[in-house]
Amino acid sequence: MKNLSDISVIRDVMERHGMSFSKALGQNFLINPSVCPRMADMCGADKNTGVIEIGAGVGVLTVELAKRAKKVVCVELDSRLLPVLDETLADFDNIEIINADVMKTDLHKLIEEKFSGMKVVVCANLPYYITSPIITMLLEEKLPIEAITVMIQKEAADRFCTPVGSRDSGAITVCTNYYATAKQLFQVSRGSFLPAPNVDSTVIRLDIRPEPAVKVSDEKKFFQMVRGAFSQRRKTAVNSISSAMGIPKAEIIEALHKSDLSETVRAEKLTMDDLARLFENLFE
Repeated sequence: MKNLSDISVIRDVMERHGMSFSKALGQNFLINPSVCPRMADMCGADKNTGVIEIGAGVGVLTVELAKRAKKVVCVELDSRLLPVLDETLADFDNIEIINADVMKTDLHKLIEEKFSGMKVVVCANLPYYITSPIITMLLEEKLPIEAITVMIQKEAADRFCTPVGSRDSGAITVCTNYYATAKQLFQVSRGSFLPAPNVDSTVIRLDIRPEPAVKVSDEKKFFQMVRGAFSQRRKTAVNSISSAMGIPKAEIIEALHKSDLSETVRAEKLTMDDLARLFENLFE
């Protein structure tokens, strides 16, 4: 089995298949040999588990997942990597590569067809440029999965995992905490990659809640309000929501008062319960 954390091995495999690194696809390949085993250990994979991986690179994480899980299905966008993966993953018979854009893939159908009778988790080293859309999609689709373990940019990890109502919270924080409980697992320095990015990374795990953190009457409209509230962080929630949704400020102020909240409060000061109360009072 090839050592897929060895720079010379990675270069040799890619060059033989006429490949170079693609910045456009956010490809930074892991060369720190300790990272992927830790991710695979901490993602919840075992012999009764199916794993969805998003983006395989040269297969360094895929190999570790395949050692632990019953089956690994990787959704890989870059078709040029398919012959590379045929070579690097040749020792395993429990891996399937699907050449597709995960954002356009019916994951409910994929899980039903590929993982019958298994618990399912997601584990991936996500491209920085599309981190939030992918995680949001995985959460909002309400997939039958238990957890999402991903390596993402450290700054993004802080936003995902900070408590709702804290200084660094944002709309993505609310979305994450609505559907899951989030925690940071470990840090990964920029020197762990080839080519090295300009930022450090963090591995986080999102454990899917059996029920959302709060009950709201209309999820779609609730998240519209949340995005509106955080759309202009320097302004009060009244001004931000009014501007984003076209609702008269007087109506928002009345809803805030009914929710026992100050009309000068900013969005980052609102807890999940505060946001739910405000929403119900605003759209009752």
